[in-house]
Amino acid sequence: MEINHSVLIVEDSEPIRRFLNQALKAENWQVFECDSVARALIETASRQPSLVLLDLGLTDQDGKEYIKEVRQWSNVPILILTARHDEEEKVAALDMGADDYITKPFGIPELFARMRAQLRRIALPSVSSVNIFQFGPVCVDFSNRCVKKGDAEVHLTPIEYKLLGELIKNVGRVCTQRQLLLAVWGPNYIEQPHYLRIYMGHLRQKLEDNPTNPKFLLTEVGIGYRLISKSD
Repeated sequence: MEINHSVLIVEDSEPIRRFLNQALKAENWQVFECDSVARALIETASRQPSLVLLDLGLTDQDGKEYIKEVRQWSNVPILILTARHDEEEKVAALDMGADDYITKPFGIPELFARMRAQLRRIALPSVSSVNIFQFGPVCVDFSNRCVKKGDAEVHLTPIEYKLLGELIKNVGRVCTQRQLLLAVWGPNYIEQPHYLRIYMGHLRQKLEDNPTNPKFLLTEVGIGYRLISKSD
């Protein structure tokens, strides 16, 4: 049986590790496990997994400490598995460098969809190395600074274009409000989330078929936004 990818499960609950292990191996994943931050750092460095599934409540430290440490030397996709419903906890983990999160309890189909999205994201060339990026009917031509929806050219303001570019750079990844405000407007605006709401509304009006029910420019309630290039 061909092994496609490897995953590191960092989870302190043995029943959850066992459940995930069985589900992932059934889909031809190579699986590694541990229950602590200290061991997770060793496993990440030695195994170099394709993706990490990380619980926040671990046996030795908070999982955010793993993110903080590993982001100094690795860009491995990190998907948070958490029973914590506090949005501030999720935002903190994402701001530290996690790529996505899923709240327990969760279904295996949703988990696999999130994992596939992260693998697609890292397989894409960086936005600085591509001339054309497409999602749905929208085509962004970076070399000519041109955006089209179908055959019609769409005029974006400089801020709208910069915001869209930041979302494209992080396609498939949850971007927190703080991350986007810092990248697009700068440090003086990180406490001004209404700017982001207004300009995301503008982008949806111009690029989505149904701005009130967007397919590509998605809201992560209380956290931020995510661009997906195609539905899973």
